[in-house]
Amino acid sequence: MGRETAVGIDFLRWEAENHSLDLSIEYNEYIVFIGSSGSGKSTLMNMLGCLDTPTSGSYWLDGIRVDGLSRNQLADLRNQKLGFVFQGFNLLARTSALDNVELPLLYDRTGRWKDTKALAAEALRRVGLGERMDHHPSELSGGQQQRVAIARALVTQPTLLLADEPTGNLDSHMTVEIMSLFQELNDQGISIVLVTHEPDVAQYTKRIVEVRDGRIKTDHPVTDRHNAARDLRELLETEPEEDDAELVAEEAA
Repeated sequence: MGRETAVGIDFLRWEAENHSLDLSIEYNEYIVFIGSSGSGKSTLMNMLGCLDTPTSGSYWLDGIRVDGLSRNQLADLRNQKLGFVFQGFNLLARTSALDNVELPLLYDRTGRWKDTKALAAEALRRVGLGERMDHHPSELSGGQQQRVAIARALVTQPTLLLADEPTGNLDSHMTVEIMSLFQELNDQGISIVLVTHEPDVAQYTKRIVEVRDGRIKTDHPVTDRHNAARDLRELLETEPEEDDAELVAEEAA
C-alpha cells in the first residue's frame, strides 16, 4: 500500500458476526462513522485503534501491516501512530493540563522525545490553552477539558487521530467549538476518524461512512459541509453577554 494511503483495510472479517468490509482512508481525510447503537462502528474504531485485531484479512496503517503484530508491538504502534480522543476526556483529576498532555510521551519506549514538557506545552498552545497549562481538570470547562484531551492525542504527532463520540458530553456551543478545532487541525494536515450518532456533527466532516449490522451501508462525501468557525461566530453573536446572562439568572432566581 502506497504512502498516500494512511489506513487500509482489506477484507477485514469480524468472525463473531461473519461480516466483512473493505475500507481505505487517505492522508488528510476527515471521515465519520455513523450508525445506531450496536451497528458495529465502535468495533470498527477498535480495529483501527489496534485495540482489537481481525480474525482474518489484513490491516495496514501508514505502510505497516498491523494484523499479526504482538501485544507490545501493537502498544508501540498505538503510541507512535495513533492519537485517541474519548467522550469522557479520561484526564487525571489531580494532574495539571500540562502533565496530562505529557503522559503519552513518557510511555514512548523509542527515546525519540527529549524535552517532553516543551512538547506538551506546544500541544496545549496549538489547541488554544496556552494560558491554562497549570490548571487541573476541575478548574476547566467541559470544552477546555476536551481540548486538553485533544492536545494529549496530538502530542506524539500521530498519523491518525481517532475520536470516539468526542462531543457526547458537551453542550451545543462546546460541540461547535470542538468541531471548529477539528476542522482547523484537519486543514493543517491531520487525518481524523470520528465516531458519532449525531447527524449535525457528521456535517462538519468530509466523508460519511454509515455502518449497519457490522457492514458498511453507505460511503459518500459530505454535501453542504458546515463551517464550524462560522457557526461558532454566529453563536457568539446571538448569545447574551456574560453580565447579561448573570442578570437573567439572578432575575430567574
